[in-house]
Amino acid sequence: MKALVLNSYGGADAMAITDVARPIIKPDEILVRVHAAGLNPVDNMIAKGMFKPIIKLSLPATMGSDLAGVVVETGSRVTRFKTGDAVFASVFDMAAGSLAEFVAVPEQAAAFKPANLDFVQAASVPMVGLTSWQALTERMQLKPGQKVFVPAGSGGIGTFAIQLAKQLGAKVGTTTSTANVELVRSLGADEIIDYKKEDFAQALRGYDAVLATVKGDGLEKSLGIVNPGSAVVSLVGPPDAAFARARGMNWLMRFVFGLLSRKIIGLADKRGASYSFMFVRPDGSQLARIGELLESGRIRPVVDRVFPFSQAREGLVYLEQGRARGKVVVQMVEA
Repeated sequence: MKALVLNSYGGADAMAITDVARPIIKPDEILVRVHAAGLNPVDNMIAKGMFKPIIKLSLPATMGSDLAGVVVETGSRVTRFKTGDAVFASVFDMAAGSLAEFVAVPEQAAAFKPANLDFVQAASVPMVGLTSWQALTERMQLKPGQKVFVPAGSGGIGTFAIQLAKQLGAKVGTTTSTANVELVRSLGADEIIDYKKEDFAQALRGYDAVLATVKGDGLEKSLGIVNPGSAVVSLVGPPDAAFARARGMNWLMRFVFGLLSRKIIGLADKRGASYSFMFVRPDGSQLARIGELLESGRIRPVVDRVFPFSQAREGLVYLEQGRARGKVVVQMVEA
């Protein structure tokens, strides 16, 4: 079968579509014929080696995390799925990548594809959906009436997190460019800051949670808009010692991550806020609950561009430019 393979660290130039062995599934896995695969900024970060201390890749490695497709084989212990079922899943931080014709997916990581979504739309969801779900419901424990700040509202995470926060009954503030103000408003954002005209740190106040999605000084600036007792969850770093412990990393990495996060944790403490770094985890049961929101129309996927499999590398290059409105998806099988 064919797969987009990273041969050495270095970004898109180090990737190529290559013939690799078709996976042999374990008893608790399903073999999925991939129809579409969602791209995420973390794919480019992994390819450049930015997560080498955290994610141990065995190169050459198949790229990608999100997929939607059809089950073509089931392991002997699989009970929820059968051949022919349409599913979607995240295989992030696992041995297998999603940018391949076939992927072995643990049963616990998969969910049935929402019937009202096509494969491209479904493949756009797992990473951003699970990240939003775990950040807003687990880390922040967001409650109705609370205010959450989600910067970069027109991006992949932003377009989903805004909608999920509204479903949880929260009020949402976000930043975006002039061209995307109407998009984020249509998704439910309550306070919208056009970052080309205004500084969110000067305009916003009284927030109970922050989902940090943008690198740079925005994380520190966001501490100026939060209430005491607020939760600041970062997807872009710095990683903290608690994250290192949760992943079973050695004492040296716990020490290093503790140093890296000391400044931001100290600044958060002064505001009476908590800081934590989050890595999404695959979870089929959570994805099924997200699927219910999608199937009911309460949340809609936002897809910016679709690339054919032959141009998967170009899709990652486009994503890295940071201009996508919503998600970028690779279509493996023509509709």
